[in-house]
Amino acid sequence: MIPISDEGGRIKRFPIVTVVIIALNVAVFLYEEFGLSDRQLQQFVMQFGVVPLEITRGQDRPPLLPPGLPIEFTVLSSMFMHGGWFHIIGNMLYLWVFGDNIEDAISPLGFLIFYLVCGAAAALSHVLLDPLSTVPTIGASGAVAGVLGAYLLLHPGNRVNCLLILWIFIRVIQLPAFVVLGFWFVIQLFSGVGSIGAEEVGGVAYWAHVGGFVAGFVLMIPIALFTGIRERTSHRRGRFLESDDWR
Repeated sequence: MIPISDEGGRIKRFPIVTVVIIALNVAVFLYEEFGLSDRQLQQFVMQFGVVPLEITRGQDRPPLLPPGLPIEFTVLSSMFMHGGWFHIIGNMLYLWVFGDNIEDAISPLGFLIFYLVCGAAAALSHVLLDPLSTVPTIGASGAVAGVLGAYLLLHPGNRVNCLLILWIFIRVIQLPAFVVLGFWFVIQLFSGVGSIGAEEVGGVAYWAHVGGFVAGFVLMIPIALFTGIRERTSHRRGRFLESDDWR
C-alpha cells in the first residue's frame, strides 16, 4: 500500500522548502550512485552517517571530515544520504505527498526547522536504543516520519490515494489518513520491538522511524494549540469535503 497523493484541500503557497529538501536528497544520492566508487561510497557513508557508538563515546570522526565539525554534525548530514533507489524513492514520495500540507500550515522556515528537529530526534532515538552499534545509519526516513506524525495530528480525516499491489492486482484506493499513517506507525513499532536483541547486520533503523514520528506528533501539538492551525485546516477540509465531486 503506497501513498501517491492526498485530497486535503488546496494549499496557500508553493512548498518551496519541501521541493528544495527533495532536490538536495536527490543530488546527494546521484553523487553517491554515480560519482563515487564502491570503496569511496563506503568511506563516505562511514564519515557522514550516524554511528551510535561514536556518538555515545564521543569518538573523533575520520580525518577526511572537514576540520571543526563535531561528531554530532553527522546527525544532520545523514538525513540527506540514502542507501539505494527504493530507499530514496520511498522517502521522497512520502515527503512529497505529506510535506506540502505541513509546510503550508507552519510556514517554510518553520517547516525547515521542524523537519530538521524531527530528523535529529529520530537519529538520537536510534542511538539511545542501540548505543553500541557500529553500523552507520543514513536516510531521511526519521525526518519524514516526523512529517507523517504532524500530518496525522492535523489532518487525520484527509483522504489519501494509495496504490494497492497484490501480485498482479493493482488499483488505487482511498483511505483516511489516520488509517494509512496509523498502520505505518504500528508496523514500525512492532518491527522495532522485534529487532531488539537481534544480531546486528545492518538494515532498517525502525526506532528512528518511531522516534521521528512521535517527535513530529508531539511537537505539532503546541504549535497547533498556540497558532490555531488545526482549526483553520479543519475548516478548510470541511469545505473541500462538502464539494465531494469537485475536481
